[in-house]
Amino acid sequence: MIRSLTLLHRWFGVVFCLLFAMWFMTGAVMHWVPFPELSETERIEGLPKLQAKQALFSPAQALAAIGHNDITRMRLVTVGGRVVYIAITSDHGIRVLDAESGKPLIVDSSLALASAMSHASIRHLDTKGIKLIDTIVYDQWTVSNNLDIHRPLFHVALHNVAAHELYVSSLTGEVVRDSTRNERLFNYVGSVLHWIYPTVLRKHWDAWDTTVWWVALAGLIGSISGAMLGILRLRTLASPFRGWMYWHHITGLFCAFFVITWIGSGWLSMDHGRLFSDGRPKVDEIASLSGPPLSAKELEGYPPWQLGLREIEWSRFAGRIVNESLTVDDIQRAASKLGPQCISAPDDDAYVARSRTASDRVFRIVCGDTWWQIDGSDGRIIEKLDTSRRVYRWVFRALHTLDFPALVERPALRSGLILLLCGGGFCFSLTGVVIGWRRLKRGG
Repeated sequence: MIRSLTLLHRWFGVVFCLLFAMWFMTGAVMHWVPFPELSETERIEGLPKLQAKQALFSPAQALAAIGHNDITRMRLVTVGGRVVYIAITSDHGIRVLDAESGKPLIVDSSLALASAMSHASIRHLDTKGIKLIDTIVYDQWTVSNNLDIHRPLFHVALHNVAAHELYVSSLTGEVVRDSTRNERLFNYVGSVLHWIYPTVLRKHWDAWDTTVWWVALAGLIGSISGAMLGILRLRTLASPFRGWMYWHHITGLFCAFFVITWIGSGWLSMDHGRLFSDGRPKVDEIASLSGPPLSAKELEGYPPWQLGLREIEWSRFAGRIVNESLTVDDIQRAASKLGPQCISAPDDDAYVARSRTASDRVFRIVCGDTWWQIDGSDGRIIEKLDTSRRVYRWVFRALHTLDFPALVERPALRSGLILLLCGGGFCFSLTGVVIGWRRLKRGG
C-alpha cells in the first residue's frame, strides 16, 4: 500500500506542486482584489437623473410598442442622452425601446461613447482622454456568461490616472463593466491564474468548466494521497526523512487538513449541479412567486417619469405590480402563493444573502426544507436553498473563503487567517517544487 501511495503521490506531486503554489499565492491576492465588475451601486451612480419630456411614451404605450407578451420586468433609464425602456422576458431576453420615438433602440459607436462619457462624468471620473478603442466579443475582463446577451461590447478607455476602461452593451447601450489598471494587474496574478481563466479557454464555458473540474479533482486526489502517506511514514512521532523531504513531510502534516479542505472546497466551486443542487429556481416556481407577465392595461396610469430618480422599474411580485422596494406584506403574500406551509422567516443567520443594492434587505420564505432568498430591491430570487444547497454553503464557501459567521463579524481576523493559511500552503508547496525538480533532474 505504501509503495502504491508513494508512486501516486510522487508523480501527482511533480505535476501539481507548481499549481498548488500558484493557487495559494493567487488565493491571497483574490481576497484583497476581486475580479473587475460593475457593482449595482456603481451602475446606479453612473445613471443621469431622468428628465421630464412631453413626447415620452408611457409605460403602457412602451409595453404595447415592444409587442412581446412575456415581459416580466421593464425599466426606464437614460442612455447616452436617450431615454429608453429596457424590457426583460421570462427567458432572460432583452427588448430595448427608444422612449421618444417608440422604435427599437439602435446602439452605434457614437451612442456607446456618449453613454460611457455620461456614466464616467457622473461618477466623477476624469474623461479628458476618453476614446472608443474597439468593438469586442470577448477579452480577459468580459468573459463572464452574464455578459453574453450584451455582446459584442464597445470597449472605451478613459486614459485617466487610474486607467479606467468601460464596456458598453451593444444591445442596451448601458455600461455593463468597468476596470482599472490596478484591478487588471492584480487579477493577472490573482483570479486569472487562480481560476485558470485565460480568455481563449474561458470563453468556451463547457470546456473551461470540464478542464478545471478535472484538474482540481486530480489535485485533491494528490493531496489526500500525500496526507495518508505522511501519516504512514511517521516513526515514533518523528519524520524518517532529511533535507527538503523532511520539511515537506513536517509542513505537510501541519498543513494537511487545510490543504485538503481548501483544495476540496475549491474543486466544489466547480460543482455546478454535479453533486449538489445548483440553487436555481424552476420556471414554474418563479411564476408562482411573481405572477403572470406584465400587461399594458395594468401599467396604465403609471407616469413615464418621476423627477429626481435615476431609474424606474416595473415588475410583478406576489401577483401585483411593484416599482419600489418590497415590504413584509409582499413577502407574506408571496409565501401564501407558494403553498399553505410556506412562511416568511428572518434571514439573520449563517445563510444570509446580500441585496443588489446596499439600501435594501433580503427576505426569506421557508417552505419546509426549501428556503427562498428574495432580493427586497426588485423581487428577484437570489437563491433557492434546499438541504443540499445548505450543505454546499458549508463545504464550499465556508471552507474556501472562511466566511464562518464568527469570522465574518471580525474581518481583520478573517483576513489575517486567510493570509497566514495561504502563506503556509505556499511554503509547503514550494518544498514540493524543489523535490519535484530534483526528481525530474534525476530522471525518476
